[in-house]
Amino acid sequence: MDAASFEALNAETLGPRLGGLEALRARLGDDPSAWRVREVGDGNLNLVFIVDGDKGSVIVKQALPYVRLVGESWPLPLKRSFFEYHTLARQAARAPGQVPEIFHFDEQQALIVMEFLSPHVILRRALIDGRMLPRIADDLALFMARTLFRGSDLSMQTRERKADLALFADNVELCDITENLVFSDPYFDAEMNSHTSPQLDGLVAQLRADRDLKVAAQRMKHIFAARAETLVHGDLHTGSIMVTETDTRVIDPEFAYYGPMAFDVGMLFANFWMSYFSQSGHEQEGNRDAMRAYLLDVQERCWNGFVAEFSRLWRTERNGILYQKSLFEEQGDHLGAEQALGEVLREIWVDLLGFAGIEIHRRILGLAHNADFETIEDPDMRAQCEAKALKFGRQIAVNRAHLNGMKEANALAALIETGAVA
Repeated sequence: MDAASFEALNAETLGPRLGGLEALRARLGDDPSAWRVREVGDGNLNLVFIVDGDKGSVIVKQALPYVRLVGESWPLPLKRSFFEYHTLARQAARAPGQVPEIFHFDEQQALIVMEFLSPHVILRRALIDGRMLPRIADDLALFMARTLFRGSDLSMQTRERKADLALFADNVELCDITENLVFSDPYFDAEMNSHTSPQLDGLVAQLRADRDLKVAAQRMKHIFAARAETLVHGDLHTGSIMVTETDTRVIDPEFAYYGPMAFDVGMLFANFWMSYFSQSGHEQEGNRDAMRAYLLDVQERCWNGFVAEFSRLWRTERNGILYQKSLFEEQGDHLGAEQALGEVLREIWVDLLGFAGIEIHRRILGLAHNADFETIEDPDMRAQCEAKALKFGRQIAVNRAHLNGMKEANALAALIETGAVA
């Protein structure tokens, strides 16, 4: 990709620049001058446009050669759009109907034209608004189980899997962002850190002096960097999921790489737990007890659904080089295969708790924060909500091997929320 020939789009130039693409004309109309373009990107990295025409609408997403949240002082390669495109293609095959359809990819200009999801909204916004969506637990359980299992040596043929591993190994810069901003920076006074509530200063100092917590964070970083088990989304949170009452789609996998099975699951669950702890700050229009109960139920149903689908795939699609059926089922040892499955799922459970705890900390103490807390206007209430989340994050990261299932983890969250555990 030649950065010198790259030109960032804007609302005025998009039509003239892309008007010759048949993929757009077929979906928008033949007259680009009649297209209506709105820039809607509010993320940390990219330009995002909605383009409306007489025939329909599309999304155009273009990478920038820097981190948009920070500016040109933090350069970032355009090739991340390449990894996003290839990840979406693989996710579409492994979890059909759960990612947006891709209509066009321009590697030189680092842009992807994709399906406009409507009337979908960002899941994080829906949860802030108190919406109890009925499908997210089941849909996300299936998405994670299918993409993580089918992208691994449990399922893929060795040559194809190793070729993919080599391809995605070049997503170095985005991995570097995660390795530093998630696992290291929150635990010392890094330059780009910030927390919005001075009331947290004492707790922040306590966490940064917590040797057990720092060791846990570095252990999770070690696993993130060294355990290339499957193709992970790499940034699976409630801001990268779009929803309606009847549909759930996962977007924005530009951080994709080959990493640990538990990473996506832990990142997602961290965001559900943060939503849970933020609910007290969104009670201006009424009590949120029902919403809190709903979020804990989503966690439990999602984990149980993940286990069920992962187990089904283990029994029906385990055709890779790991835990080969020739060693177990074909020898009449079905119990051995089930024992191995239990050990794999237990390792995923323990690791996801570690990743979730660290993700909670970085979203409150690091560079990129969550709207769950940021939209709480009362600084004292915001600090109370964030403090509970920080304490919970510490507990699940450090004690991850001692929490036996989602019921126990959710019970701990409820105790911290009510103040029964300081």
